[in-house]
Amino acid sequence: MMRIVVDMNHPANVHYFKNFIWEMEKRGHDILITASNKEVSYRLLDNYGFRYVKLGTYGTSLLEKMVNIPLLDIRMYRQVRKFKPDIFLGFGSIRASHVSKMMNKPCIAFDDTEHAKWEQLLYLPFTDAILTPACFKKDLGKKQIRYNGYTELSYLHPHYFKPDPSVLDDIGIGSHEPYILLRFVSWEASHDIGHHGIQDRKKIITTLERFGRVFISSEKGLPPDLEGYTLKISPEKMHDILYFAQMYIGEGATMATEAALLGTPSLLISSLAGTMGNFSELEKMYDILYSFTDAEIALHKALEILKNPESKKIWAEKRERVLREKIDVTALMVSFMENYPRSFLEMKKHQKSGHT
Repeated sequence: MMRIVVDMNHPANVHYFKNFIWEMEKRGHDILITASNKEVSYRLLDNYGFRYVKLGTYGTSLLEKMVNIPLLDIRMYRQVRKFKPDIFLGFGSIRASHVSKMMNKPCIAFDDTEHAKWEQLLYLPFTDAILTPACFKKDLGKKQIRYNGYTELSYLHPHYFKPDPSVLDDIGIGSHEPYILLRFVSWEASHDIGHHGIQDRKKIITTLERFGRVFISSEKGLPPDLEGYTLKISPEKMHDILYFAQMYIGEGATMATEAALLGTPSLLISSLAGTMGNFSELEKMYDILYSFTDAEIALHKALEILKNPESKKIWAEKRERVLREKIDVTALMVSFMENYPRSFLEMKKHQKSGHT
């Protein structure tokens, strides 16, 4: 049996690894979760009933992050040393790669964010294997393994996700009442600095309201004139909200992918549009997600979709095709970790022969 450290640096990481943790614990492996405080990450871990070690926060500014990297490395090392791990797992985790190297243990990383350049600079040299979707646009070198799926299918695959319609009661929506989810991000993540999304928020809200109620999910507090749109929901229910929505439109890349994989028309508005392989593939191959740098053009596309009463049915069919053609990513995680390093060598061999 293995002793595994799973490090989480973002609320999305809780979703990425939760099914892996439950499955590995069922198989008798010991898991230690380490987590930093970003948005609702601690709340999510608490709501799922996980025990975990709190490492604090990296901060919001680039200077704070640079100062706190060695501090969180040391904090994690002190906590992990007593656990005596066999292997580390994280999503582009800087500190997991550093601490694993200090302890002379292997570290496995998942990554799907091409523009996370400085994170990759800091974790790649110390990581033993990096698993990315096959559509990932960057070559990360000999440690990289490509798989035929998306990170979000580690928790949105039908093996794990079953939509719960009771969430509609939680937000005061009737079963046939349309609503649209709008997402704003903080742009404070290190890989988001210098980028932007929706400029005229009020205009986009007013336009969308013609087709249903508008709810806003925001990383930062909303100004007084928008507070009434705030989505008030427990964070672990967000995917149910996305599933039943008429549309997702916003600046959040992960949430845009989630909406698409749940069969909800999904539009990303971001200066990062076009830089990520999963978006290119979901748009060009599956026509299930659209990304824009210009909010006006995005709004025109949104209206085109919202005016078609068959849109949700069409997107459900598109989703079925994606699910037929992509893998269960949690099953990959379990198999890869249990059989490492043999799993790495076998997948490398398949990759070289032209398979992913």
